[in-house]
Amino acid sequence: GHVLCGLICHPDKEHVLYPLGCTVVIQELESKKQKFLRGHTDNISCVVVSRDGVYVASGQVTFMGFKADIILWDFEKKQLLARLSLHKGSIKDLAFSPNSRYLVSLGGQDDGSVVVWDVAKREGVCGSPASPRRAGNATVVVCSSCRDEMFVTAGNGTLRVWELDLADKKIRATECHMGKVKREMTCIQMADDDSDFYVGTSSGDILQVDTNNKVMTKYGPQKKKFSLGVTALLLLKTGDLIVGTGGGVVALCKGSSYRVMKQIQVQGGVTSLTCRGQGHQFFVGTNKCQIYRINYTAFEEELIAACHTEAIHDIVFPFGSSKVFATCSKNDIRVWHTPANRELLRIPVPNMTCYAIEIMRDGGSIISAWNDGKIRAFTPETGRLMYVINHAHSMGVTAIAATSDSKRIVSGGGEGQVRIWEIGEKTQKLVEVLKEHVCAVSCIKVKNNDEECVTTSLDRTCIIWDIVRFVRKQMFLANTLFKCACYHPEGYQVITSGTDRKIAYWEVFDGSAIREVEGSASGTINGMDITSDGVYFVTGGEDHLVKVWNYDEGAVTHVGVGHSGTITRLKICPEKKHIVSVSADGAILLWNYP
Repeated sequence: GHVLCGLICHPDKEHVLYPLGCTVVIQELESKKQKFLRGHTDNISCVVVSRDGVYVASGQVTFMGFKADIILWDFEKKQLLARLSLHKGSIKDLAFSPNSRYLVSLGGQDDGSVVVWDVAKREGVCGSPASPRRAGNATVVVCSSCRDEMFVTAGNGTLRVWELDLADKKIRATECHMGKVKREMTCIQMADDDSDFYVGTSSGDILQVDTNNKVMTKYGPQKKKFSLGVTALLLLKTGDLIVGTGGGVVALCKGSSYRVMKQIQVQGGVTSLTCRGQGHQFFVGTNKCQIYRINYTAFEEELIAACHTEAIHDIVFPFGSSKVFATCSKNDIRVWHTPANRELLRIPVPNMTCYAIEIMRDGGSIISAWNDGKIRAFTPETGRLMYVINHAHSMGVTAIAATSDSKRIVSGGGEGQVRIWEIGEKTQKLVEVLKEHVCAVSCIKVKNNDEECVTTSLDRTCIIWDIVRFVRKQMFLANTLFKCACYHPEGYQVITSGTDRKIAYWEVFDGSAIREVEGSASGTINGMDITSDGVYFVTGGEDHLVKVWNYDEGAVTHVGVGHSGTITRLKICPEKKHIVSVSADGAILLWNYP
């Protein structure tokens, strides 16, 4: 939701496109089915669709001094047609000419150039510095509605109309006269007949500029400007404007005074406005990961897609069911419906971060571990708060697990203590404190028989506890910060992993290491889960890959590529239909179980 103008309704009126990390998602509006355009090596910074809907182009960010790619895609076949690379650092914005002859690209802050590409020949025609030296950076580009040879760029204190001279292979810019008005421009909308264009500014007003004379004719609203700036514009056939603001207001404005006729409030700052068809319906994308559908006549919002806005820390399925799963992040816990891929329930706890969740075996409650040192329990259907255990740990609760009779909770804290709680009808009693770890506890798993549990910690130890007699049974030492562990379903072995990228197999009985396999070529392994029969397990981590392993052979059988952030946790659903993985960039990915 942070990519400006990232949400686009396709001209066929049946699909919407938006970037998600380093993939472009194409989603059918009716069936909600998704297809993916994969090919970028880093996060996508802009995406654009040609007017006839044949081509899609997307640009990415990259490391300082390296070339950032623009990829040209075929929409029908969902294929990569060409990689266009000239710009350094990042691509700020893209625009197709009205007949799809040219693609205009604008480089980022470290590049500062505008380049015109020939779409048919897949090569650059010419380029030029985008803004004059006395002005700031150009950030937006939009093409003319009628002529292929004209386009407009705008940015911080610069507004230029460009003409392409194909014979000389040059582009020539004319600076627009704006009088004493100095603005930082955020978005442009061109009129259908090219007579003038509208520019939204970060000061919260709209400038109207005559295209032929290159002079600003009027600007407004004069008194009541839009709060937090105009971030998106949509020009309707009637001549009215729909304005999206950084404060989350979507307003319908009429006439030269930009008087607000109707307005609605959405969650988060508006980053995209896109028309479906003639404008009877339009979509709004916000930087809080929400997509709304709005009918022009009723002018009421309907939420059609939402997700977490921060890193997701944990994912859990209820026992024996794959229909729903829960995820947790900063500010909230969300419950999702797997077949429909939609949000069922949101449990907000403002300004707090949830590190771990668990659904009780009897399905009576969702228990969660929070950074303010509290354990909170909620009802799974309504999200009502059932109880809070205050001061459960002194440096935040970092891991949590429950026994299969749903009568006890084992929790781990940032200070390294493991605590066991007795949960009654209306009471929560501390039974025992196990002090052994000296650093944060990263993962807790309880054995099937409820008699022992394994805890991993960032102090390079992994301990097996007897939770009946409350003593340490075994301790594994390794030169790694342990991040995750799994019991083999038969309970005689444990697999662990962490920052040394190795997956270690341990014998529970005497704590001896059985074997180690190389789990990843780069980066920490953060999550693992094992199937109910113990034949396969999955891992994920900082290399952004989901790997399926054969347990006995210690070999990778399948690899899933799709994440663009660090994978934090992943789970195999109880019915072995899907693998669900969550990542630090706030994405939830559903994979078919092979």
